[in-house]
Amino acid sequence: KKKEDLAKEWIEKLNIKPGYPDMEAQKLSGGNQQKIVVAKWLASEPSILIVDEPTNGIDVGAKSEIHDLLRKLSDQGMGIIMVSSELTEILSISDRVLVVRRGRINGRFDGTEACQTTIMNAAILKNEKAKGGPAS
Repeated sequence: KKKEDLAKEWIEKLNIKPGYPDMEAQKLSGGNQQKIVVAKWLASEPSILIVDEPTNGIDVGAKSEIHDLLRKLSDQGMGIIMVSSELTEILSISDRVLVVRRGRINGRFDGTEACQTTIMNAAILKNEKAKGGPAS
């Protein structure tokens, strides 16, 4: 009963749309599957959430919902660390961007100075040439 109630709560909170109430997660769309993974972690009430390619392979609508959820969680004080290879996703959702090149932080930008050019320069150029320089 407790599991069922918790599942119903997260289905509603994250707008998960199963075809029928007892539908197996593997039969749901990619976006709904992503939301289920996020719900499992959020149910543990973390203070920091690390997401790696959170919208990879899902449709535009589900992508937008996941972005909205991450923004809302951040606004509520949760730390969000997002790893993404999708530059538009990084620019649309991030307050701060760290660029990692060859295993080292090669650039650090706040949301106002992060743009496609600065991020790509940090990803491609050596530390001394990248605007923003290495993070300390």
